[in-house]
Amino acid sequence: MPPCPDLAALRRHAVARSLFTPTTLLKAVEQIGGFVQADPLRAPARAQDLTLRHRVKGYQAGDLERRYPRLPLQEDFFINYGFVTPELRALMHPRTARRVWDKARWKQAHAVLAEVERLGEAHPADVDAALGHGAVKNWFGGNSRLTTELLDGLHYRGHLDVVRRDSGTRVYRLAAPWQAHPDPQTAMDAMADVLVRKYAPLPAASLGQLIAMLFFAAHQWQHLRKATLARAKARLAHARIDGVDWYWPADEDPARGWRIPSQVRLLAPFDPVVWDRRRFELLWGWAYRFEAYTPAAKRVRGHYAMPLLWRDQVIGWANASVKGGKVAVDCGYVNGKAPREAAFRTALDDEIERLRTFLALPPTR
Repeated sequence: MPPCPDLAALRRHAVARSLFTPTTLLKAVEQIGGFVQADPLRAPARAQDLTLRHRVKGYQAGDLERRYPRLPLQEDFFINYGFVTPELRALMHPRTARRVWDKARWKQAHAVLAEVERLGEAHPADVDAALGHGAVKNWFGGNSRLTTELLDGLHYRGHLDVVRRDSGTRVYRLAAPWQAHPDPQTAMDAMADVLVRKYAPLPAASLGQLIAMLFFAAHQWQHLRKATLARAKARLAHARIDGVDWYWPADEDPARGWRIPSQVRLLAPFDPVVWDRRRFELLWGWAYRFEAYTPAAKRVRGHYAMPLLWRDQVIGWANASVKGGKVAVDCGYVNGKAPREAAFRTALDDEIERLRTFLALPPTR
């Protein structure tokens, strides 16, 4: 039986298992569970690109979107919106939605499906022009096109695929009919394993929260969430450390002595290493918050502050931007100042240079 890890070992495990040696794009997506969270903000690049740049050899901003039509990946909603493998997507569909459409709304939806079928590959503006559905109030009180809302709903329900994006706008086609998984509990267990593979090691409260979020992935099986959590806890490795129960895959050993390179990494706010804010505070001892939607006057660390990882410690944050064709990085530190060792300054410069290359900016002179 492997020795019980301490919190320092869990921290090294969390970093090393997620920030693996860069590989191909598809292999990287598979290695982090088959799901990459997406976000539209670009500061200095979108979250999916900032996540993949650490894990894909030679990755540049926009590579996922450029290569998407040729990859066996699909945009879809898992526990949040992003890019999923076919294997993961097949576990979720055919999916019901929390918001039930009445007969009138389904009549409109079927008209949208017929128009998408006619077009073959359908841009929302073309569907809207053909059907003229007009505007509706959206969930946050503003106005949006009914056609767009219907397309989103049909995509979520598995009736549409995203073929590509045109200037950021999703282009749709009809999806093939889905075959329901023969064993819903097995499907839920597999989705729970995806979450553990992506975010382990996990404190018990975070494991429970993530499995509850499978409500979004497979609403039709929400009654199985409690059993899914119990089954996950039974098959995962477990230890109680400093009064907190932690879980990770049974075939992994957090105490094995992971090697962490002397490297600085600027992580996306949704990177698997830092995504779980509860785990973040337990592992690194301070609270990180995503402030992009916080009023400017109330921000503590910046609009898109990226956690700054040095070796296995998140010691601060950085706001990065492009000014005059050059990348500008403004760092802040939890203890008020940067590490004094020369190795850190060199590692930070190296990370800024990697960020420049990732953004395809010209070399600094």
